[in-house]
Amino acid sequence: MLFRKKIEPRCSYCARGGRANDHEVICAKKGIVPAESHCGAFRYDPLKRVPPRPAKLETEELRQEDFQL
Repeated sequence: MLFRKKIEPRCSYCARGGRANDHEVICAKKGIVPAESHCGAFRYDPLKRVPPRPAKLETEELRQEDFQL
């Protein structure tokens, strides 16, 4: 869930950091740090977090004949 109460802290979605590249974040407190790390100054910013993709439903391939009356 995007707005759950207990978010695992990561610098990649901290309000105090800005993304340098895919693997590093520029932190206002610590400088350049890995995106997976975190510190005590972590402040969650929900707009920076990218939620995981939803699971695909496995369905049969539908044909046009399936929808004709």
